[in-house]
Amino acid sequence: MSSLKSSFFPLNESHIVQISVTYPGASPQEIEEGVVLKIEDNLKGLAGVERVTSVSRENSGSITVEVEKERDIDFMLLQVKNAVDRVPSFPTGMEPLVVSKQEQIRSTINFALSGDNIPLLTLKKIARQVENDIRAMEGISQIEISGYPEEEIEIAVEENKLLLG
Repeated sequence: MSSLKSSFFPLNESHIVQISVTYPGASPQEIEEGVVLKIEDNLKGLAGVERVTSVSRENSGSITVEVEKERDIDFMLLQVKNAVDRVPSFPTGMEPLVVSKQEQIRSTINFALSGDNIPLLTLKKIARQVENDIRAMEGISQIEISGYPEEEIEIAVEENKLLLG
């Protein structure tokens, strides 16, 4: 009994295949018409696909393929890749498509650092120390730190000196 594997949070097999499109300089309409619709046409009628949804944005897009629960996700990943490869042509300048199985991330522990009158930079340094300590532990696969703004550098120049110089 003591050697049986158990899990408080059971892992569920992913049933999502994600297709990522990167096309620098393209409008959402160009992404939609030049890439997304072509892929969606090839996915139509593919056995085992429950639903296909897509989002087109400036410079990129994504297509989400939801696979029926009883289907083997690895086989369906191959089927989706084959469907994408059957598209006769994509616009020039587009980066290679990425077709991947969406892995589910299971959050096990969440905690927050806070303190009265402690600068944000100090809290961030402490968070990095805690992150390094946790990474050193065996069995830890992923750590994410959030809640801090991106660091910025401000350069102030007097306009008069720029005009003279």
